[in-house]
Amino acid sequence: MAIKNILEKTVNTTRKDWSKRLNDALWAYRTTYKTPIGMSPYRLVFGKMCHLPVEVEHKAYWTIKEMNMKVPACEEERKLQLQEFDKLRLEAFDSAMWYKERTKF
Repeated sequence: MAIKNILEKTVNTTRKDWSKRLNDALWAYRTTYKTPIGMSPYRLVFGKMCHLPVEVEHKAYWTIKEMNMKVPACEEERKLQLQEFDKLRLEAFDSAMWYKERTKF
């Protein structure tokens, strides 16, 4: 669904409030699953599903409290996360190529 379509469905009939709805439309677009890449654009960029701020804050607090991770352990975890990003990008690329081949006319 294009951003234009989202805005058409959410703005009022006079369409004067489109600029107020743009951030919400962009968020909806970026967090929606896209078949060609096999994931949402948000997941492709950040390597994880989008969570509401309250969920993130709760998880971060719980992790800090329960795990009490040390700096070297955090660094190692970050390296692993970066490797996961590479895997996600390759997965999205493969999915896009597969989709492109399937939709050729």
